[in-house]
Amino acid sequence: MSGPPARVEDLPGAASPGGSPRTAGRMRSWTPYAFCAPYLVLFAVFMILPIGFGFWTSLHEWDINLPAKPFVGLENYTDLFDPASVDGSRFWSAMRATGIFTVFSVPLLIVLPLLVALLMNGRFAGRNLYRAVYFAPYVLGVVVVGVVWQFLLDGNIGLVNHYLGLDVQWTTAVPPAWIALVGVTVWWTLGLNAVIFLAGLQDIPRELHEAAMVDGASAWDRFRAVTLPGLRPVMLFVVNTTILASANMFGQSYLITRGAPADQTKTAIYLIAETGLRQFDMGTASAMSFILAAFLMVASGLVFGAFRDRRKA
Repeated sequence: MSGPPARVEDLPGAASPGGSPRTAGRMRSWTPYAFCAPYLVLFAVFMILPIGFGFWTSLHEWDINLPAKPFVGLENYTDLFDPASVDGSRFWSAMRATGIFTVFSVPLLIVLPLLVALLMNGRFAGRNLYRAVYFAPYVLGVVVVGVVWQFLLDGNIGLVNHYLGLDVQWTTAVPPAWIALVGVTVWWTLGLNAVIFLAGLQDIPRELHEAAMVDGASAWDRFRAVTLPGLRPVMLFVVNTTILASANMFGQSYLITRGAPADQTKTAIYLIAETGLRQFDMGTASAMSFILAAFLMVASGLVFGAFRDRRKA
């Protein structure tokens, strides 16, 4: 009568599969870090190091054409907060333009995509085609969008004025320039937020809507009591990313209005790029970037605070 089958580690000359318990435990403890190592290396090289180098640059008078780059401490920052300095007045004018664009574009990029997603979430013939049509502009690059709309909105030869019978300088006067920039941006990026909202709507259990209908809730009551609470995480993501994207608007202003009239539509990113890459003043441009980043961090914190579920607090 044969005994129990022999295990591999019991055979002569066979080593233990996991080695000693201490070695196996050490390997298990390092396994997560080994899998994370490639990402951490890329994150350090392309995020941490550039941020650190950018801050170091902001503490110097850094002209890329000159070999000497003297250390000036916080002088670049103090100059930006000095209303009498040229860089300070230009920077806060650009920050004001960034604020105007963000305030007017973000609500439209929240409300309109949500309405589109609610419509696209229904069952009707050709809904996939409609979804593709709304998302299609987003696949275009900013250069394509900017160049095309620059010609369409031209005050002299543009097709918008021609077909609407208007005489509006969409690219060289305010407020028409702001209307043009906000309108083009909404047309271009509406599809992305709509798709994200649509995914959130489809993730809400249908049983909740059916229960609300059984209780006699109207469409508005179901939207307010079921849809909006179910979209809270998605709404947080969309609002935060839309604010950040709007505050970093550059291509539309650069290609369509060129910052006109009189730099009134020149945003902060536009000015930072111009200061660093055209005027070669990388120290001031880096300081501008960190001030803008601080404002965006505060804005993100306010958004997270506004969407915090106070019932769990």
